[in-house]
Amino acid sequence: MKKTLMMAGAALLVLGLAGCASDYVISTKDGNMLLTNGKPELDKSTGLLSYTDEQGNKRQINNDNVSQIMKR
Repeated sequence: MKKTLMMAGAALLVLGLAGCASDYVISTKDGNMLLTNGKPELDKSTGLLSYTDEQGNKRQINNDNVSQIMKR
């Protein structure tokens, strides 16, 4: 019984944390739409926008190539 309650609690925690993440769409100046998992972060020193794509790969794009960032 105790193990079942712990498993149910862990499952609820995982689902709760997954619901907090917001996904975004990055629109580029050349017309591409990049779908992200989580919020993209801008490194002001390099001008690169870092994001995680839908497959879980970490990517970067030059912020000068971005026309718009929208929340999905």
